[in-house]
Amino acid sequence: MAKASNGGANSGNQTGVRIVVAGDQGTGKSSLIVTAATYNFQSNVPPVLPPTRLPDDFYPDRVPITIIDTSSSPKNRSVLEDELRRADAVVLTYACDQPATLDRLSTFWLPELHRLEVKVPVIVVGCKLDLRDEQQQMSINEFMQPIMEQFREIETCIECSASTHIQIREVFYHVQKAVLYPKGPLFGEEIDILKPRLVRALKRIFILCDHDRDGVLSDAELNDFQVRCFNAALEPDEISKLKSVVPEKLKGFNEHGLTLSGFLYLHALFIEKELFETTWTVLRKFGYNNDIKLREDLIPVPCKHAPDQNMELTTEALEFLKGIFSLFDINGDGLLHPDELVDLFSTAPESPWIEAPYKDAAEKTTLGGLSLDGFLSEWALLTLLDPVSSLENLIYIGYTGDLSSALRVTRKRRLDRKRQQSDRNVFQCFVFGPKEAGKSGLLNAFLGRPFSHSYNPTINERYAANVVDQPGGSKKTLVLREIHEDGVKGLLSKRDSLAACDIALFVYDNSDESSWKRATELLVKVASHGENTRYGVPCLIVAAKDDLDPYPTAIHNAIKLTQDMGIEPPIPISAKLGDINTVFQRIIAAAEHPHLSIPETRAWRSHKLYSRLINSSLMVFSVGAAVALVGLAAYRVYASRKS
Repeated sequence: MAKASNGGANSGNQTGVRIVVAGDQGTGKSSLIVTAATYNFQSNVPPVLPPTRLPDDFYPDRVPITIIDTSSSPKNRSVLEDELRRADAVVLTYACDQPATLDRLSTFWLPELHRLEVKVPVIVVGCKLDLRDEQQQMSINEFMQPIMEQFREIETCIECSASTHIQIREVFYHVQKAVLYPKGPLFGEEIDILKPRLVRALKRIFILCDHDRDGVLSDAELNDFQVRCFNAALEPDEISKLKSVVPEKLKGFNEHGLTLSGFLYLHALFIEKELFETTWTVLRKFGYNNDIKLREDLIPVPCKHAPDQNMELTTEALEFLKGIFSLFDINGDGLLHPDELVDLFSTAPESPWIEAPYKDAAEKTTLGGLSLDGFLSEWALLTLLDPVSSLENLIYIGYTGDLSSALRVTRKRRLDRKRQQSDRNVFQCFVFGPKEAGKSGLLNAFLGRPFSHSYNPTINERYAANVVDQPGGSKKTLVLREIHEDGVKGLLSKRDSLAACDIALFVYDNSDESSWKRATELLVKVASHGENTRYGVPCLIVAAKDDLDPYPTAIHNAIKLTQDMGIEPPIPISAKLGDINTVFQRIIAAAEHPHLSIPETRAWRSHKLYSRLINSSLMVFSVGAAVALVGLAAYRVYASRKS
């Protein structure tokens, strides 16, 4: 691989670089800027210069540079802070003939950048090199090494002289390079290795270039890679030089070509030699941004849809995922074990399932194995909650189909209600209930987890996704979303909060009357919200802890409420005994028929009755008016004939 050629095409679509120069008074900030812009040293310069723009062709990358001069005066502190926050890079200056200004870098200026949370490349520049006392000559690395170890944001340090034109152009070249080809995302200086996200991106690039999938880049494949990235072919002797660079113990080359280990080693070598532009050129040619993630313009945004529509994976995407599952199920036991799952997502920036709400949202074995149903359930949940991330991760793991056909938009639920049937394959169920009602126990049972005798309250929302076998052999994916009791008010404060809900479940402790009362209050609130927003949903009630004796009037209260609101009687379950009573199949069945099991509140029935009375009155009035008009017309005809 050749060193990257300079040019705007490799600069990551950066349209300009804004450099802020800061430092103690008298350290040479303004002289540095003037000399760089005019090629002339001026003994008398203003205390603070206006923004200075270097010509577009000042450096080979042809990216415009704007340099902002600043004052260190306390009265101008707010202006300084504002400019530092807007910077693409910061130049901190010290005077080579004033050692105290060097000490101020670590005691004031660098801590100040931390305080302001300025997270951009920092270049330390020693000005007035020509004035340094000859008795104090020492290597710049000697006194800067401790500072650079303490403040890792320092990209490099350089000394210059405006009056003698020593390394003036080099200062801003290094600054521009630090912005266009940043070292931070590539290399972890604390441990001196390539950063994990870079390794993952390079592995994906390697696999994409390995056309015959034999695990190595042949000379022809390596040459194709070189042409794609650098617009130049490799000569045979250049390939031989590459082979000689890679240590034999790494097994970076074999008789068939360059291995992944060798590919990674070469990039580590480029970075060690500070040829950051070479690795960045490769990354950008394959669509990566400065965060080493695919650019947003490469990921199609799913088409806009109504609040009561959801996104699902298409059959084509599901078949691809089934193939990926088989490919990474190395031992063929029908499970993806943790190490196999890590390998599957080793070409993505990170696994999309390592954090909530996806972590622990699917059924796994005691050793962490994920079945095919669990694997597809995780993807269904990701697609439901974040369809863009779903598409992005499909690309990372090798999906090459038409991305626009990887997802489908479901039919509007209102239309499903009119047709009295839903065509969805993934249903989302909101699980409501008071504290200690048994909501978490229900979700744990759904994921095949053992019953826990200790009470561990759910603080935040929790999801559980699994495949539910239906009568006749069909399969549907069910997503349970546990709503914390204290979060119901916030949820219902949004008009379309129930739009994404296919069915609502209300869980109460069958042995506790207060739990029943709280659950029914939640049911009325949710039903009222659905009635007011026209996002009413089917509702079911679950009587949890059926292994305990019910409170005295449990049966009477349940019959009265369900008959009054027009929904099914409570479904008794016992997570402790493992008796779930086909509750998940019944949830799916109710969701598939969205016109049924929708509760009606008394207020809504009164509203409907009032509307019917008004309509009837209007009808009577209309009929009466019509009769009167007909009578009047007949009288006029009669009167005209008589006359």
